[in-house]
Amino acid sequence: MAKEKKKKTPIPFRLNFMFFLIFILFSSLIIRLGIVQIVYGDDYLREVDRTENDVANTPVPRGKMYDRNLNPVVDNEPRNAITYTKYPNTKTEDMVKTAEVLATLIEKDTKKVTLPDKKDFWILKHPKEADALITKAEKKKVIEKKLEQKDLYKLQMKRVTDENIQEFSKDELEVIAIFREFNSGYALAPSIVKNKDVTTKEFARVSEHLDEMPGVDITTDWERTYKYDETLRSVLGKVSSSEEGIPSENIDYYLARDYTRNDRVGKSYIEKQYEDVLRGQKTRIENVLSKGEVINTNTLTEGQSGKDLILTIDMELQQQVEKIIESELSRTKARGNTYLLDRAFVVLMDPNTGEVLTMAGRQYGRNSQTGLTEMNDFALGNITTSYTMGSSVKGATVYTGFQTGAIAPGSAFHDHPLLLAGANPKKSYSPLGYVTDVTALKKSSNVYMFMTAIRIGGGHYIPHRPLGINREAFAIMRNHYAQFGLGVRTGIDLPNESVGFKGVDSTDGLLLDLSIGQFDTYTPMQLAQYVSTIANGGKRLEPHMVREIRNPSNEHNELGSVFKTMSPKVLNDLGGKDVWIQRVQEGFRQVAQEPGGTAYKYFGGKSYRAAAKTGTAEAFYDGPRRNQYSAPVPTINLTLVGYAPHNNPEVAFSVVVPWVYQGKPSDDINKRIGRDVMDAYFKLKEKRAKGESDADKAVESTQ
Repeated sequence: MAKEKKKKTPIPFRLNFMFFLIFILFSSLIIRLGIVQIVYGDDYLREVDRTENDVANTPVPRGKMYDRNLNPVVDNEPRNAITYTKYPNTKTEDMVKTAEVLATLIEKDTKKVTLPDKKDFWILKHPKEADALITKAEKKKVIEKKLEQKDLYKLQMKRVTDENIQEFSKDELEVIAIFREFNSGYALAPSIVKNKDVTTKEFARVSEHLDEMPGVDITTDWERTYKYDETLRSVLGKVSSSEEGIPSENIDYYLARDYTRNDRVGKSYIEKQYEDVLRGQKTRIENVLSKGEVINTNTLTEGQSGKDLILTIDMELQQQVEKIIESELSRTKARGNTYLLDRAFVVLMDPNTGEVLTMAGRQYGRNSQTGLTEMNDFALGNITTSYTMGSSVKGATVYTGFQTGAIAPGSAFHDHPLLLAGANPKKSYSPLGYVTDVTALKKSSNVYMFMTAIRIGGGHYIPHRPLGINREAFAIMRNHYAQFGLGVRTGIDLPNESVGFKGVDSTDGLLLDLSIGQFDTYTPMQLAQYVSTIANGGKRLEPHMVREIRNPSNEHNELGSVFKTMSPKVLNDLGGKDVWIQRVQEGFRQVAQEPGGTAYKYFGGKSYRAAAKTGTAEAFYDGPRRNQYSAPVPTINLTLVGYAPHNNPEVAFSVVVPWVYQGKPSDDINKRIGRDVMDAYFKLKEKRAKGESDADKAVESTQ
């Protein structure tokens, strides 16, 4: 019998194809691995070892400010500080642990801990309970992309109860306060955790435990100090705190200029105006990172403190002027019918350079805490508030008459009441008879200015008849006044300068009011620029508060070298005949030095030989209490401008006292202030020439 052969089970074709496919895939994988290891191996090794460079900027102290005699005005007081730097790979739980350690070493104020801060911290410390606040359905919506993860976090924050956050102890609240500061900074940029009232013990304890607190460091911060307390504080300006950083309204401006959000910047006036100079150059540090960890730091450029400012202000004189203002305000306030009087201003300026020597303003105010009335700094009112100035501006009217051909040097008018159609008579305080341009200034003739304005406007005076004035006369006079600085910005190196207010041109009589300073309003600084233009012979100089910019002080506190000197800047020249300005100057001289002059009683016989012009304006009260009255309250503004010596002016001044009295009683507070201020200026100058000034001794002691 034949032997049966065993049957062989055939392998299906599909199985063979699958084996073949697997072989191909494994072969491809092996080839690919070979390419990665052999061809690109070095590249991937370099990628693993790759480092990143991130540059961080460390803030430096701001520049200081000194007065014109090099006495410190604004300085930096060093303070111990504790900082935290957040690194790219820092985990939230690690930050919490560090905050818990730091809380055992320092006292941290918890007043700024908010409700969201507490809820956020509760979620971090109670992950399971926080997770239970979200339903499965809500989690499913995230998977379905109907909600985002941040939406779940918002739901958690809403569902954390008051009971949950009330269980925090005082120590835990300190941890929250510190953790809050940790989160306020930016990666690789140090943020301030505490820089006020850091005790020596706290500083030492933190120093000893730095290894236990990644990112925490100790350093020296600074705080602005003011050597003259409140003197001129409103003009010096403010600096934002380390907690505040860049004010929100300026965030885009500063970020575009390489600032970070928590940088401290000047918020107002000189601090803000000279921010680019005062801020200094930050220390630039390069952080070398590998896998998100800092493995090395390199200092690219050393930081440098901000440049120092030498102000034009004489702080010793400033303080004396403020005392004079306070004394005279108190004296006049004690009289009757002065219930609206609450402020006074004085500007002293070098008419040859535009340097502002003093910018004083004092104002009565009520202390919100004590309820008592007190005197406050209001120096800013010299550029931010404006008033009708009265006859002080008549020098501009006379000069405008010369320029327009309305009058000529020596022209005379008969000073008697003008009887206008449909209006009250326009007159001087008393009839003066025939007066020339010079006498009109000396005795402050209103009628002379009225007749000049009528001629400027192409009108004619006939009793009880319309004047026929061209309406363009308002613009003509204002344009000429602007050449002196009246009704336009002076250009002072401070922000928020007011230009004053222009009245509505409606009747002929208002043009006459404009000619005697009882229509448009001007600032005390404009008045100082105006009289300086007269004093120096016709050049309108830009007033300025900064005299020099100096490189930073050295470690011995000695002033640095001069970086920039502010040169006088002529904004315009009156451009008229010499005799025109000379006639105005002579009128001003006679006001102060000859019997019959309206300021002779106060300046006659003074060795410094002043020239001046007084001003009395009938006005209406428009101060902070105006809403208390159903109708505008008539009041009197008193002003005074001048310069000395008259033949070689070295100082010009403006005095403005608004709303002095209501009703009949008169007062000479403007003239007393002007006289006392000029006396103080020249006495101080004499003392310094003899080496007796306290300020000079202070400077010598610092050098």
